[in-house]
Amino acid sequence: MPRIRDIPGRLYRGDVSINFVGRQRTWYAISGLILLISVVSLLTRGLNFNEQFTGGSNFQFPATSSTSQAAISRVVEDAGGGSAIVQHVSGRLNGSAWVVQTKSLSSQATQQVTSALEKAFSINPKDMNLSFVGATWGGTITSKATEALIIFLVVIVIYLSIAFEWKMAVAAFVALMHDILITVGVYSLAGFQVAPASVIGLLTILGYSLYDTVVVFDKVRENTAGLLTTQRSTYSDAANLALNQTLIRSINTSLTALLPVASILFIGGALLGAGTLNDLSLVLFVGMLSGTYSSIFIATPVLADLKEREPQYKDLRVKIARRTAGGRAAQRAAAATVAGATAASAVQEDGGRPAAQAAAEPDDATEPGGDEVTVSAAQSAGPSGPAGSAARRGADGVRPVSRQQPRRGGSAQRRPGPRKKRR
Repeated sequence: MPRIRDIPGRLYRGDVSINFVGRQRTWYAISGLILLISVVSLLTRGLNFNEQFTGGSNFQFPATSSTSQAAISRVVEDAGGGSAIVQHVSGRLNGSAWVVQTKSLSSQATQQVTSALEKAFSINPKDMNLSFVGATWGGTITSKATEALIIFLVVIVIYLSIAFEWKMAVAAFVALMHDILITVGVYSLAGFQVAPASVIGLLTILGYSLYDTVVVFDKVRENTAGLLTTQRSTYSDAANLALNQTLIRSINTSLTALLPVASILFIGGALLGAGTLNDLSLVLFVGMLSGTYSSIFIATPVLADLKEREPQYKDLRVKIARRTAGGRAAQRAAAATVAGATAASAVQEDGGRPAAQAAAEPDDATEPGGDEVTVSAAQSAGPSGPAGSAARRGADGVRPVSRQQPRRGGSAQRRPGPRKKRR
């Protein structure tokens, strides 16, 4: 059994191969199911934008044992703040706190909500933190983030079309859209808040996913160079080999990048609580996982499907299929020949001579006088008794000697009889 450290070399040489490209329907089905769930969640649940996008007022105060989410929501609504989003955040350094997000309130309404919260839960005014974001500023942030995303995608498609080819650009674009939808769908399903830091993280993971895809595509281009001339394999086989050769690199890169992000997300979030750093690490963690998956299971299979539609690669696939079929037929014929030779050797009899040949050759007998008398198999099997004995006697009246001698091969010559001594 090969050792773990030998697996990268075996994958690179093609000794071990995982058929990623050949099982593209399976990966498409898995991704399609995840994307369907994400789209349904976006249409039904939507995204939980924080006040920096939607605009509004944000109240944050320390948590005490007498406070609860339902009680806070009731106090805010009774004070004229309307429906509020109440979240409990905890951190070992800053302690636990309540964050109340409301719609945009006037100065008078904000003061009423603040006074009601301080009175209901015995909060020191110095511990109450207020922040206000206008709806206009939140709308501007949303539009700028959308423009940045569109510009990023356009520039990437143009670059890949120039550096590689337009079909690789299309495959990379499909993988990027796959990552965006999955990441946004996870935010919708889990109810994570979308902050400006989340948009920054989203653009970051798109660049990371693109980097991994470009590495694989560069190896695909190297393996498929001169493929139509050499005709050594199909485009899908060459692309699958490239994917196997870069697989360990992709996994190592992903793990190396995910470890610090996970430490920021879980350890930093537990110590510092929710904040900008937590929002950034969350989108990075989800996006990196999705980007690694798409670069392996989506981008290269989509590229292979697009290239296999070209006429020259269709003809190449047909030629290789015929050559493979001819090789298999030759192997079957060789196997049949070996089987026939084995069967013939199994039925050979004395001296290595087949039984049919032994039955066709006559038996030899030597008379005592030195003259050879040839007795055929039919004569030897003649009737018994006096008449049969007379019929089987030779011209000199001497009956042939019955013997049991080893049979000679067909190429052996008869030995001359012993010479008679002269008197």
